[in-house]
Amino acid sequence: MELMDRLEFEKSFSKERMGRYFNQWNDDEKALLHYQWNIRLSESFYPVLSVYEVALRNSLDRELTRMFGTNEWYNNLSSTPGLRDLAKEITRAINHISKRGELITAPKVVAELNLGFWTRLFNTEYELILWKELRKAFPYMPKSDRKRANVSSSLNRIRSFRNRIYHNEGIAWDLTELEKQHLNLYQTLGWLNKRLPQYVGAIDRFQTIFPQVKIDLSKHITS
Repeated sequence: MELMDRLEFEKSFSKERMGRYFNQWNDDEKALLHYQWNIRLSESFYPVLSVYEVALRNSLDRELTRMFGTNEWYNNLSSTPGLRDLAKEITRAINHISKRGELITAPKVVAELNLGFWTRLFNTEYELILWKELRKAFPYMPKSDRKRANVSSSLNRIRSFRNRIYHNEGIAWDLTELEKQHLNLYQTLGWLNKRLPQYVGAIDRFQTIFPQVKIDLSKHITS
């Protein structure tokens, strides 16, 4: 298959986005192949990221429902000292649902809240208010490790990595770090539900694509 040339790529993806690839290789063909590898690797993370995001929000929704005694727990944030600033994101989510002409329901509000919201619940400022209840969302996390800071660190790593993928940014520069990201995702899934890693493993294409990309990159680096 004939690859697009450099000018075509810069028109479609911008000089800024493609510049790092061309500068890295100083060889247009290798740079364009590297961009292709980056897309393949990014695509391979979609299944596990999708499962992670749904599992995380549902686990946290369950604990927040218990904490506030209602599945519309989000309506209590504005009147709870220390949590009022979170209410802005609830209002934003409800407005998005309303603009689509849909009925406002608890499941829709929960699904509308972005990953940043759920990750933010583990920030330092909410520790005294939320951590005691929200730690129960990770029943399979070793008790010795089950600290807010550890959960926050893992969730923020995933959120940042997920955003890079969803915004079509480069993830194929450090393959060792990429493996660590993959392992962190599986570890965090296991904290939520010990069966999730096995479930998602059946549809996880990273295990197949990553070794192929490592071989291809190695060949081109030495050629």
